[in-house]
Amino acid sequence: MYIKKILLAIVFIGLAAAAYFAYYVYTTMFVDNTNFNNDVAYIYVPTNANYAQVREQLMPLLKNINRFDALASQKKYTTNVKAGRFAIKKGMNNNDIVNSIRSNNLPIKLSFNNQESLNKLAGRISEQIEADSLSLLKAMQDTLFLKENGFVPATSLGMYVPNTYEFFWNTSAEQFRDRMLIEYEKFWTDARKSKAEAIKLSPSEVVTLASIVHEESKARDEQPRIAGVYLNRLRIGMPLQADPTLKFAAYQLPQYQDTVIKRVLNIHKEINSPYNTYKHAGLPPGPIAMPDISAIDAVLNYEKHNYLYFAADAQRLGYHKFAQTLSQHNVNAREYQRYLSSQGINK
Repeated sequence: MYIKKILLAIVFIGLAAAAYFAYYVYTTMFVDNTNFNNDVAYIYVPTNANYAQVREQLMPLLKNINRFDALASQKKYTTNVKAGRFAIKKGMNNNDIVNSIRSNNLPIKLSFNNQESLNKLAGRISEQIEADSLSLLKAMQDTLFLKENGFVPATSLGMYVPNTYEFFWNTSAEQFRDRMLIEYEKFWTDARKSKAEAIKLSPSEVVTLASIVHEESKARDEQPRIAGVYLNRLRIGMPLQADPTLKFAAYQLPQYQDTVIKRVLNIHKEINSPYNTYKHAGLPPGPIAMPDISAIDAVLNYEKHNYLYFAADAQRLGYHKFAQTLSQHNVNAREYQRYLSSQGINK
């Protein structure tokens, strides 16, 4: 009888232990362990991160970090951390969370446009992926890479076609740069190359001219007409005389740092720079900013006309008045200069 009681007690204890173990396993693996109100939260795991770094991000998102630790250890995630951007959905249990952060690296939508230089582009990209701006700039300026792919420092900005792309967050600087070369080559289809050849410009030269067109006008419906003016000038060997190139040249000089040039003056036309298209005929060495795709296509699909001049339209700001003769252009230009003076814009 005594032995029977002992056996029953052992069985009871065993059942209780099994029940507790089953409960522990169930709560550890299959019970909601999220502690946030949004539908989804994201963690960003750096390259070569350890579990402690992941845990630090998870702590404010989970109800019970210790139970998560136990399962992560059991599933060997603690010694096999993956880099990337991972989603944790509201209501997930620990098992789902481990599976998500172990194998479901989510891409991001990366976008950029209108960057004035590689420096600024690198800064913009570093806000969206893991690579920092210094490593991005170093990769972008790599002279061997540029030489192998037909670029020089002055034209390198033109390799980056502004758009929205899909990337993994943990993309390296070199991976980003190499992908952008692929996108550049995709952008320059046979049709675009044929149009560039027809106007006797290389793709890099088209981007350079497009950067001037884009700085002259953001109005897409006017860009092909402005492109036509500049192409007419190039054909007859007339200097482009593009005011945006003077601003670009000026901003390279110490005295114009941290200033905004609202009005181009005769003093700017005397700046000694290859980007001064009043002094030097032909295109400048490279783009003065990153043109939109619309401006590139405006050059390739320029409007055919006989205009050689244009001046900003004081009655229709954002647009221009076009002229075939210098005398008519001077009338248009003086009208806009009077407008600037009336607004107190003198420099």
